[in-house]
Amino acid sequence: MTDIVVDRQVAVSADDLPTLSQLTHWVGCVFSEHPEDLRRELTIRFVEPDESQALNRDYRGKDKPTNVLSFPFESPPGVELPLLGDLVICHDVVVREAGEQQKSPSDHYAHMVVHGTLHLLGYDHIDDDEAEVMEALERKLLARLDIADPYCV
Repeated sequence: MTDIVVDRQVAVSADDLPTLSQLTHWVGCVFSEHPEDLRRELTIRFVEPDESQALNRDYRGKDKPTNVLSFPFESPPGVELPLLGDLVICHDVVVREAGEQQKSPSDHYAHMVVHGTLHLLGYDHIDDDEAEVMEALERKLLARLDIADPYCV
């Protein structure tokens, strides 16, 4: 198995962010279900609400900050690179949602990393069938991490 490489970028003032070790563990859990995928390098960037909002507005047409954004890497034709893509996580949104959903911030961060990494691998939840497949896999992976079903709120 190819090693997982996570680039942890911090662009937010917070002292309770997940560690590189936690991020790598959570991403590794996703890859345990996708051993054939050799694209195992990704960046996880923690941001303030203004950066999240700007990216969400510019790339998704939604003018508000969001918990996690996924940007898959598309290599040029004929070029094989191990880059999977980037996740951009808004600390304030994740902490607020964790409180609203009565979850620990760490558990909610794990969910956002698993969810975002699945998006980078091509999963989506645009229609009900896709959502069912993706959410079932999220539940399975989070259970392996001893995290309760995030959709039972």
